[in-house]
Amino acid sequence: MRTILFVKTSSLGDVVHNCPAVSDAARALPGAAIDWVVEEPFAGIAAMHPAVRRVIPVAVRRWRGALWKPLIWSEIGAWCRELRRSRYDAVVDTQSLLKSALISRAAWGTRHGLDRTSAREWLAPALYDVRHSVPRHLHAVQRNRLLAASALGYTTGTLVDYGLRVPAAQKSGYVVLLTMTSRADKLWPEERWVELGRALGAPAILPWGSDAERARAERIAGAIGGTVLPRKSLEELARLFVNARGVVGLDTGLTHLAAALGVPVVGIYCGSDPRLTGLYGAPYARNAGAPGQPPETGEVLQLLG
Repeated sequence: MRTILFVKTSSLGDVVHNCPAVSDAARALPGAAIDWVVEEPFAGIAAMHPAVRRVIPVAVRRWRGALWKPLIWSEIGAWCRELRRSRYDAVVDTQSLLKSALISRAAWGTRHGLDRTSAREWLAPALYDVRHSVPRHLHAVQRNRLLAASALGYTTGTLVDYGLRVPAAQKSGYVVLLTMTSRADKLWPEERWVELGRALGAPAILPWGSDAERARAERIAGAIGGTVLPRKSLEELARLFVNARGVVGLDTGLTHLAAALGVPVVGIYCGSDPRLTGLYGAPYARNAGAPGQPPETGEVLQLLG
């Protein structure tokens, strides 16, 4: 039995984009044992993939802010021992950043990653045993798939299978509006959210993750009669998505998660290029807008159907 370790730690959208590579590996290598190192806030995503044998949460984001504490070093030591419970035939770092390359070095096995022409951080390739070239202009999903295929010795097909499984109840009539994102230039004007919410003809539910996001969600919900939920875990949000009529969201990991779960989704792009990081390969996902060209409300409505 072949043993494989994927290293893709963050962020949420990047973790979702790695799922098709896991599906490819499971399909191409029947019986392989697949483990995944992922940042602890996103461990629930890896756990939703039935091909993943063991999820190994890592806490680099939390550790690096307290490296002077002996307790943190004790925790890092315990994590390394947990990681080394298995010896891997291949360690595939699809993130190929310096932090993920260092994580790969902590594992036992042949380490694969991007070469210097392909990686974003030029120091990372020096830590791999085998380096692979993957064109930079491709979508992140395809880059992950091609790197994994090159490392593990198979070819990818045309099917993009995220493989995530979440128990679903009967579909409800609500639409989820994901009005939050990581950068101000990715935001869609609030007045367009209000126009959209009033035109949907369905109840709107608005999650949030920070105080600023909650305040924005409450303003929009107040104008359209929507519902602002209490803060939810990733697992709870996944169940919310799969039971929704549809999802409209900005360039954020949650929008990618909804698309990966097979929900009808429209991704709104205002400050980033959907050709590189847009919704990709999901059967009912559509992208709208482009950097500096936010979509009109009518276009979003038409794409949602």
